[in-house]
Amino acid sequence: MHALPLLRFNPILREYLWGGRRLGTELGKPIGDGQHYAESWEVVDHGADQSTVADGPLAGKTLHELVTQEGPALFGRHYPRGQFPLLLKFLDCNQTLSVQVHPNDEQGAKLDPPDLGKTEAWVVLAAEPGSKIYAGLKSGVDRQTLERELTRGNCEACLHQLEPRVGDCVLIEAGTVHALGAGLLVAEIQQASDTTYRLFDWNRVDRDGKPRQLHIQQALDVIDYARGSVDPVTLTATSDPEIERLVQCDKFVLDRWRFNELQMLPDDNQFHIFAVVEGSVSINANNKNCNLRRGDTLLVPATTREVRISPQDQAVLLDMYLP
Repeated sequence: MHALPLLRFNPILREYLWGGRRLGTELGKPIGDGQHYAESWEVVDHGADQSTVADGPLAGKTLHELVTQEGPALFGRHYPRGQFPLLLKFLDCNQTLSVQVHPNDEQGAKLDPPDLGKTEAWVVLAAEPGSKIYAGLKSGVDRQTLERELTRGNCEACLHQLEPRVGDCVLIEAGTVHALGAGLLVAEIQQASDTTYRLFDWNRVDRDGKPRQLHIQQALDVIDYARGSVDPVTLTATSDPEIERLVQCDKFVLDRWRFNELQMLPDDNQFHIFAVVEGSVSINANNKNCNLRRGDTLLVPATTREVRISPQDQAVLLDMYLP
């Protein structure tokens, strides 16, 4: 089995009404003149939404082409896979997002066409004073209570709220009601799904004076009412004092590296997704060197060996992979 090179992808930029310009000003994304750049999809293989390799011998290849043509080298011990299972994006929340919920794998499989469920995790990169995250339902809120408050236009009364700090990580399992508040810049790792049920949109209307489409019944049917409120995760130490575990669930693992000296990526025969969120790093493997700064991302295939990560002074890097 041959080794694949380090893989950098062209970002896919999404403009939505709630976005701003920080994807460009803070994360260096190639945004245009618009004022509502909301999302930068960094690594994605989901139907027509495809990351393409930015440079090197595989330039122009889509991620799905790599999955089908280079599966053993890409996935290692997690081969075979019909789809790249994770999706990485950055979000600039210039306005509060709609209140949403996502189905789980079993519910997603019943859709037409079928989709994965969507468990996701957010890492807060920037937060303006007073910014909020809505995560889960308040204690005692059941379906009947939620439906009643929705008819009153008062969904917020049912939602657990928190004011996050930079560095906080919040795990949103499928079935959890959630919304990101205005003033947040976040990195999100999720299952490779795009099925979203919009429960409430803060009684807003668009430029034409019309409310956005809601999916209230579908949302009510997939909510896990027993989950309750969700707070930032408790960090877990690892065997390496410079690496802390943010999330370990059945869908993905999310680690955060805070380091100022050379690190070697363990030879564990699986892919890793890197995202630099502070400082800059130089990554070397197979005689190729990649220089990454804040906002840059990289996919390290399973067969890429002796991966050396050198920070420029102090750096913070997110490392995402399968359990």
